[in-house]
Amino acid sequence: MRVVVALPSTVEDALLAPLMAARHEIVARPAGSAELESVIAGLRPEAVLVHAVPRLLDATVVDAADRMGTRVIAFASLPVELSLVAELGLHEVSTMNASWEEVSALLVGDAIIPDAVSVTRPAGRVVTVWGPTGAPGRTTAAVGIAVEMVRAGRRVALVDADSYGGAVAPMLGLLDEAPGFAAACRLAGSDGLDLAQLDRIGIPVPVPGGRLAVLTGLTRPSRWTELSADRVGRALEVMRDWVDVIVVDVGFSLESDEEIMSDVLAPRRNAATLTALERADRVVAVGSADAVSLARLLRGHAELLDIVPAERVDVVVNRLRRSSVGFDARGQITSALTRFGGVVPDAILPFDPAGCDAALVQAKPLAAAAPRSSLRHALARYVQGSLLPSLEPTVAARPEAMSEPKRRRRALALR
Repeated sequence: MRVVVALPSTVEDALLAPLMAARHEIVARPAGSAELESVIAGLRPEAVLVHAVPRLLDATVVDAADRMGTRVIAFASLPVELSLVAELGLHEVSTMNASWEEVSALLVGDAIIPDAVSVTRPAGRVVTVWGPTGAPGRTTAAVGIAVEMVRAGRRVALVDADSYGGAVAPMLGLLDEAPGFAAACRLAGSDGLDLAQLDRIGIPVPVPGGRLAVLTGLTRPSRWTELSADRVGRALEVMRDWVDVIVVDVGFSLESDEEIMSDVLAPRRNAATLTALERADRVVAVGSADAVSLARLLRGHAELLDIVPAERVDVVVNRLRRSSVGFDARGQITSALTRFGGVVPDAILPFDPAGCDAALVQAKPLAAAAPRSSLRHALARYVQGSLLPSLEPTVAARPEAMSEPKRRRRALALR
């Protein structure tokens, strides 16, 4: 049997010898989904053994396999890997530590694959990035968090919901005249938003480790009425079925002007911010490391806790530098937040003007423009060590009647 192998080196090393001993021919060992798609179309192998991560396995690979009659055997153990398998509708699945006998049974078709069991894809998580007035680095943090999520193997959408002045598009070099999130909200308001529409609206941005889907913000602040609370809420709920993580960049103001409005049904300027905070599974509150910004962060944090429970809020201090704080800057920042606000920061990010300038000049994420940046490494540690574990869903099996044995549900790939 002609076989393509696209697995982690440890798993691949364990399988190469028994594959060859069983007289299977290994025709290719691709390193990415585009290469794997090309190999399937060009070599027409009978089977593909592939690790279930977006870097290797996506809808285009499954489409190519369907056209060529190639069987796709996915290797998955982690919840996010099982989630991708469920999204793609694949039913020939092996665990990463499966024995050769189990893998061989899948290859030759002797394994029993129950039609009554499938994997439930967990709903996507919403991470809302907020910060007080004064430009503390909300958008830089939101873009960095989204990219690190992609690097961790998640399918991620970055949403610019700032009704005062969205900055995601210019930061990433997207000169889009049609604001994507406003379009999604309009469709959601008329019950016309679905996954196909999100695929159309979302702009795919290549980033280290994969692709990021971006829904750009308002081109003019005067269009804030398009981001009503109901529309924003509906759009975010639909997006939970689209990707694994939705990172939302919102405005600074937490004011609710209901008490001074004569028409309680009228749109409100801060509706998008308040709704994104209320719907968030995790809120990242960003403030700068100087006396003025910390005072603003503490005042805003108290207001934030009226909207979001404290256990769902992470406090991230940005732009740490000795010149603005003094000796033992990190210790002083932690002491001040704890003493005056009862807040322990979840992450303290260094000031890295050179890296941020490189990202702005190149219109690329920090991880692409300055991969060795101290800020990029600090963001990666926060995402991997704190944020992702707090979002990790539980994936469970549930009974589901299958209409046909080889049914494959198309993945909503970020193209």
